[in-house]
Amino acid sequence: MIVALALCAAVLLVAATLVGTSLRIVRQYERGVVFRFGRVEPGTTRAPGIVLLWPIADRMTKVNMQIVTLPVPAQDGITRDNVTVRVDAVIYFRVIDPVRVAVDVQDYMSAVGQLAQTSLRSIIGKSDLDDLLSNREKLNQGLELMIDTPVMDWGLHIDRVEIKDVSLPESMKRSMSRQAEAERERRARIITADGERQAAATLSEAAETMSDHPASLQLRLLETVVEVAAEKNSTLVLPFPVELLRFLERVTPEENQAPTGMDRAARGSAPSLPLRDLTGSTARTRSALRSTARVRPRPRSRPRPRRRTPARATWR
Repeated sequence: MIVALALCAAVLLVAATLVGTSLRIVRQYERGVVFRFGRVEPGTTRAPGIVLLWPIADRMTKVNMQIVTLPVPAQDGITRDNVTVRVDAVIYFRVIDPVRVAVDVQDYMSAVGQLAQTSLRSIIGKSDLDDLLSNREKLNQGLELMIDTPVMDWGLHIDRVEIKDVSLPESMKRSMSRQAEAERERRARIITADGERQAAATLSEAAETMSDHPASLQLRLLETVVEVAAEKNSTLVLPFPVELLRFLERVTPEENQAPTGMDRAARGSAPSLPLRDLTGSTARTRSALRSTARVRPRPRSRPRPRRRTPARATWR
């Protein structure tokens, strides 16, 4: 009786051990691939929940079905326009066929990383610097296509590829900053010139309107005086029309104007005399001019010849 009980207990213990080793729990984000005697049979992928395996015959491998974020290390390359850059990226992918991932690829994370680095270098060499800086969406799509084509055979799917950063040499950064500054200066000059042109056109139209209606100029003048007088200052503004000055200049006779220095030089006349000499002493002025004209230059005196003294006789 005791032997039978011990035998039943041993059988129950062995059965519990086998059941414990045969039970597996698959999480919601995982899938189980069962190998029966080392072979994967079709339809043996296990869904989330409790999975019962045959003891000794079955082995199960769990595959994560979540989206994986894989950063791509920065890669040095030369663009198509011969500029050295350093580019890094990030890849988002997931598993769509757990059987292929478990059977066809030994380490799919490392395989995707190496393929991404190679594709990133290739896309750098095929692109210009302007495309890397401003047209990244197109480059992301091209890079995603280059990586997604081979990994589909591995049971993977590339959801998205993004270029994170593009590092440039310091000399290239300075050149680009100078180029951008010159471009901004050119735009500023164009805008200023356009504003001057529009202002000139508007002023021309205003001048034509004022020339057709002279009263508008007077009204504008009075408005300016009101604006100046509105401020609290001690400045007295007395408007003087320019037309009045022009009128006075036209009505002034030419004979009353005193000759200028340029007129005297053009006529070749003598220096001007005072007004009273011109009116009261005309005869005296004429006699002075005649006496001045009769004066002759004094001839130069000849040097007197030096007398030669006879040499004295010397007695020895």
